[in-house]
Formats: sequence, C-alpha cells, structure tokens
Amino acid sequence: MAGKIKTVFYCTACGNETPKWAGRCPACGAWNTIVEQEAAPKARASSRSANRKTVKAMRITDIEESHEIRFSTGMGELDRVLGGGAVKGSLVLVGGAPGIGKSTLMLQISKSLCQSFRVLYVSGEESVSQLKLRAQRLSALHGELLVLSETSLPDVLDSVEQEKPDVLIIDSIQTLYDPELDSAPGSVAQVKGCTMALMQLAKSQDITVFVIGHVNKEGSIAGPKVLEHMVDCVLYFEGDQHMSYRILRAAKNRFGATNEIGVFEMQAQGLTEVENPSKMLLSGRPEGAPGTCVTCVMEGARPVLAEIQALLAPAAYGGGARRSCNGFDYNRAAMLLAVLEKRGGLKVSVCDAYMNIIGGLTLDEPAADLAAVLALASSYLDKPVPENTAAIGEVGLTGELRTVNNLEQRLSEVHRLGFEACVIPKRRDKRSPVPDGLRVVEVAHIGEAIREVLGKA
Repeated sequence: MAGKIKTVFYCTACGNETPKWAGRCPACGAWNTIVEQEAAPKARASSRSANRKTVKAMRITDIEESHEIRFSTGMGELDRVLGGGAVKGSLVLVGGAPGIGKSTLMLQISKSLCQSFRVLYVSGEESVSQLKLRAQRLSALHGELLVLSETSLPDVLDSVEQEKPDVLIIDSIQTLYDPELDSAPGSVAQVKGCTMALMQLAKSQDITVFVIGHVNKEGSIAGPKVLEHMVDCVLYFEGDQHMSYRILRAAKNRFGATNEIGVFEMQAQGLTEVENPSKMLLSGRPEGAPGTCVTCVMEGARPVLAEIQALLAPAAYGGGARRSCNGFDYNRAAMLLAVLEKRGGLKVSVCDAYMNIIGGLTLDEPAADLAAVLALASSYLDKPVPENTAAIGEVGLTGELRTVNNLEQRLSEVHRLGFEACVIPKRRDKRSPVPDGLRVVEVAHIGEAIREVLGKA
C-alpha cells in the first residue's frame, strides 16, 4: 500500500508554513490565505555531503568595484525607476493587471539591449511565431534576440546553459513549472521554487533576470508574499486599460530609491516614454470650471503636477451623504471634509462628495491637502480657482497649514509649467528661494486660503 503523500499548508500572504489548515494565518493574521501544497522532498544527507562545497568569507573592503555593474535598458523612464539602469546579476519582478503592457515593455527593451548584450526571451504564453508577429508590430525585431517558447524550468535552464545570455526575460513566472514538484503551475510551491532557481541563476552566473508576474483580484502579485522578498526589485504597472497612459512604480529596489515612477503612453506601436508627466496630467484641463485645483506632489525625486477635481452635490433626502474617491485616500478625504466644515465654515456634511485625480495618478502624501480643500470649497461655492494658481500644503485638524518637504523643487516645477501664483503655508523655511516671476501667497489657515483664492470665508 502506497504511503500517504505528506502535505503542508502555506500562507499566500507571508509564506508561513503550518501543519494544518486554519482560517487565519498565525504569523501575519491574514484571513483565508492558507492553501494546501505537497511538501517538498527532503534531500538525503549523503547527497548534501556530496554536493557541499567550501566557501570562504571575505572583507567587504577587499571586494573589487565594477564600474560597469549598471547598464541602460534603452528606455529612460524604466532606467529612472530602476535607479539609473538595470544591475548585472539582479532579479527584477514586473507585475500588473492583464493587458497593461508588461510583455510589451519587456519586448521593446529587448531590441535596445540586443545592441550590447545577448538576450533570451522565454515565453510560456505565446509561441515563437506569435512572438515574432508581436515584435513586428512593435518594431522590436533584432537579429540577435533569442526567443524560446517553454514552460519547463529544466529546459529553460538548459537553454540558458547553451546560449549563455546576459539578460533573461521570463514571461511569466506563473506559467513556469518544475517537474520535480507535483503541484500545478502557478501554485505557491511552483512559484516559490522556480523563483528561487532563477535567483540562484542570476547570482551565480551574473545574469540579469526580468520576471513578469500576474496579479490577483486584490491587485497584488499572485503567489506567496515571500516572492517579493526574494527578488531585488519589484515594479508595478498601474493605469486604466481604457486610458492610454501607464505608470510604472517601484515598490522595492535594493539598488536605488523606491517610489520612483515612470510614465508611458500606450500607442498602436507600443509604449512611448512621457518625459513631461506634469504637462500630460494637466492636458485638457477645463477653463473657468469650479471644483478643480492643481497641486505638486513628489514621486521619488521627481516633482509632478496633478489636478484634483471635486464635486459637491446636495445629498438625497432620507439618506446619508455619500463619499467617493478615485486616486485619493478615502479616510483623508473624509477628514478634510470634516475640517472644511468645522474650521472653514462650509456646510459640506449635507452634500455628496466626489473626488477624482486626473490621469490615473494616486496621491498619497499630505502636500495635496490644501489643493483638495480648495477644490471642495470651489465646488461648494461654485467659484472657480484661478487657472494660473496652484496650492501646496498639509492641513491639520485645527485647520492650520503645515509646510512640506522639497518646497523649492515643487515651486520650480509649478513655475516651469506656466503658473503665476502658488498658495503655500506661511510657516515655511524662508531659506527656500522662490522662482522669479512666481507669486507666492502665504496663508496660515484654510479659512484664509479660501478667502485669498475664492474671495469668501
């Protein structure tokens, strides 16, 4: 009688292993994330001893510095997000919703990389003829680009051993499987095992590996959360499929700063770089319309102008006021509405409130508070904010305005885009210079800001 197959239970959120199923993970506390997988076979002691090799530690000061460890991918926006370019021997995970442009981006950079490096593109979702058809449409054909349609991990590793590429692209990690594991492709064990093998390949042979990952319905990368801890860099492609603009954001980067963004536009010939995202986000802005205000936020080291739109309408009788936010934190919007009513003197509690950030951008820093308050007040009073005026500042619960960091860079970007005035907090660092030709309006309270901009308390 065959022995019973031993199984263990994994948490898809944190990767914790438990001997039995539970509704809640005992490690991270997430609910309904425990899945059952076959336990990985343990290596025999004799085989471990045979494969064991001697390693020796070395002083960090004795390590030779390589000046060519970072290289350009051929797309400036992607290089910016990666921290100045891709790093040799790194493992980069690119995630995003279906159809957002992950495979398009990887195939486009392959043409540029082939001019200096040997590139192997492995696809488990398309045949080689389909890859060529898509490369023709994207004008990404190159005689030195190697393509492979394969889902078996040992076959992919054999191909890497034969071709000796400098850059390896896997599309996608959910289609790759290891025959030694009995679980299905895309499962926790397969994703974890295949990623570990690719990480060892990248570090041992100094190969730069780009891995495309699918996302689940919650928007996070499918598979165990430990997948993001294993890789060196995690990139997220964001944007609405019905809009042409895409935002590439770095959620993790061991070799550069995080929260950097790259902006692309999806066209018929593929992704094109948007070098001036502020101008793109402000294109088509209505003239003389109430309920809109421009602010400047910092995306990594880059200042970006964003348009905040707000709409206040009388709430329906017999029901509570409705709140809806797109691209703005819901709880922060509720707080700003309460401050606007209590400290600004506007009766917004009886109104339905809707807030929207144009261009698919997500604002998550307090510097956008003042612009959001002015947009809400403008909609409530039905008076437009002057078109040449922007607003930057954090709003406190007492209605006071607090200064924000990198104010000099923000003011320079506001002036560069043609704005003539900017509302900023009065309590600011006076050492920050103001660009010539830009008029700053220093206010200490939201009531004062509303009076200065809209002409009413």
